[in-house]
Amino acid sequence: MTGHGGKISDWLRLSLIRGIGPRTGRQLVTACGTVEAIWNNNASGWQQIEGIGPGLVKELERSGPDQASNILKQCTLSGIQVICPDDGAWPEGFSTMDDAPLVLFAKGDPATLKHPKMLAVVGARKASREGRMLTRRWCRYLSGRGVGIVSGMAYGIDAAAHGGALEGDAPTIAVLGSGLAAPFSSEQQRQISAVANHGCVISEFLPETEARPEHFPRRNRIIAGLSCATLVMEADIKSGSLITARQAANYGREVLAVPGSILAGHHAGCHQLIHDGAALVESAEDILHVLGWYVDSRQKKASHYKPANALEAKIIKVLEHEILHIDALTEHCGLTVPELSPILLALELLGVVEHLPGSRYAMGDG
Repeated sequence: MTGHGGKISDWLRLSLIRGIGPRTGRQLVTACGTVEAIWNNNASGWQQIEGIGPGLVKELERSGPDQASNILKQCTLSGIQVICPDDGAWPEGFSTMDDAPLVLFAKGDPATLKHPKMLAVVGARKASREGRMLTRRWCRYLSGRGVGIVSGMAYGIDAAAHGGALEGDAPTIAVLGSGLAAPFSSEQQRQISAVANHGCVISEFLPETEARPEHFPRRNRIIAGLSCATLVMEADIKSGSLITARQAANYGREVLAVPGSILAGHHAGCHQLIHDGAALVESAEDILHVLGWYVDSRQKKASHYKPANALEAKIIKVLEHEILHIDALTEHCGLTVPELSPILLALELLGVVEHLPGSRYAMGDG
């Protein structure tokens, strides 16, 4: 168990009181001086604290240490750590949040929550193949340059973000909208184990709490508050990712968004964010530039594919900047489709380019 046992129990006990959320809980701690001092107070003392009415006083009087103690024992048996604001692993980004959690449950290494460069990467659950591919590629690139990736371990963009980060060097953090001991599918359990071994999986919900729709805005604020900036990769206008982005902006964090086609509709939410002032980014390098996270060019991989001829070099140069339909590639190269197709196939077999749905091509992962 991480941190000071008594303090963890006191913070957990506070979080369990019905009607007391993060803001009211912190008001109590501030008014009483320490979290331990809350329990040395009485009804007349609590009534003097702003925001503590008769109903909350009764809940405080009913509160005892046993429930928190039992939960801590269960967490120990389940391999779940509990951290609190008095803990050395408590994220520094939470200090500027008036609605930061009172406790966090964690699997993995809580020390990774203090990684200096953290980027939240969020987007649609039903993301396009192109969006998932770019997310994975960018997150692998960023993780290789010391950027920790934070996401919500959902399908689509979240899964691609964690997947790319797991192939890099920096930690990845998953924030759940359920407890860490909730019923998970075998696939979800594998994801939790993979992320925990490469960073940390956290939740503010009691371990056996199942995911519910109203949990996700609460989860999203943690994703935003934990990170230095939030990147929205692909999102429609009703996406929950926009909630995360707006919370990030409210916390004074940078918001970045990836533009896309106005025809498909997958990026309408990103376009709205850009209209509202989010930074437009078109590459992983753009992200480093916007955030001032420059890296030594010597850190770049030296094992790039070397084109066999000028035509291959031209194809690679074009695809490094955008994804193109084969018809657009023929125009760039001055070839017919029958002439270009075998060259693209050869590059695809080498992993240099990737063939996407709709006869489009992008740079591959090889």
